Amino acid sequence: MPLNVPGILVPLHLLINPRLVVPNIIVKDIRQLDFPALYKAGYRGAVFDKDNCLTIPHEDRLVPELTDAWKECRETFGPGNVLIVSNTAGSHTDVGEIEAEAVTYHLSAPVLRHSSLKPSYSCIKNIRAYFASLPRPISDDELIVVGDRLLTDVVMANRMARRRPANPHAAEKPMVDAKGSESGGMARSDRVGPLAVLTEGLWKRESLALRGMEKSILAGVERWILNPQEVAWREGLQHRFVKPMPVVEEPQRSWARRIWDSLRK
Repeated sequence: MPLNVPGILVPLHLLINPRLVVPNIIVKDIRQLDFPALYKAGYRGAVFDKDNCLTIPHEDRLVPELTDAWKECRETFGPGNVLIVSNTAGSHTDVGEIEAEAVTYHLSAPVLRHSSLKPSYSCIKNIRAYFASLPRPISDDELIVVGDRLLTDVVMANRMARRRPANPHAAEKPMVDAKGSESGGMARSDRVGPLAVLTEGLWKRESLALRGMEKSILAGVERWILNPQEVAWREGLQHRFVKPMPVVEEPQRSWARRIWDSLRK
C-alpha cells in the first residue's frame, strides 16, 4: 500500500470539522443496502471502494457472497453510473493500469483513474469530472459513497457535501429527509451531498489497529459532538435504506460428519 499523505493529514482536518468522520449509514456489507429504495429517493449513482468492500484485498474478483447484491446495484443505477474508486487499482501505483483493467473485467464496472489518493480533493475532482461527463450528469447529492474506511471513504464523501442553502420558510414546511422530500417527520440535515455508507464487515482482517483507532474517533464524535437532531436523521436513514442481513442456511450434515467435526474442535 503506497504512503497516503492525504489520509495521514485527515486527523488534523478532524480537529476543525470532526463530523467529517461520521457515516450516514452503517452496514455489515452491501447486501444490506436497499438499492431500489435509494433510487426511489433520488440517488442516481454510486462510488464504491474495492478492497474489503467488494473484493478480498489485493484481489480482482468480486466476493461470491455479494454477487446478487452487486448485480442489483448495477441494474438499479444503470451502466456507467456505478464507479469503483480504489487507492490501489486505477491509482498512480497501478503501473500500466493493469489492475484497473482486471477489476473492470471481473466486476463489470469502470474504475476511476486518479493520481492522488482518497480522500484528497484532487480525487474528489476526478470523481466529479467522471459523473459530469455521463450522458445524464449526476450531481454530488445524487451519489452514494460506499467503503470500509472512515478516514478515507467516509471523509471523502463528507468533503463532497456543502451546507444546505438557508430556507426562510423552513419552519412552515414538513421536516425533510436527505433528498429533500417529505418523510413524515424525519429530521433534516444541514448538509447536502453524497450519502456516506460504511461497511463494517471484513472479508480479510487487515489494518486492525488503524480500524480500531477510527472507530474510537467515531464513537467520541457520536457521543460528544452530534446533536439529537443529527442522531435522529441518521437513525431515519438507517431505517429507510438498510435491510436485514440475509440468512444463509447451512447444508444438513450427516451424523458421521457431525462427529468428525466435534472431534476436530
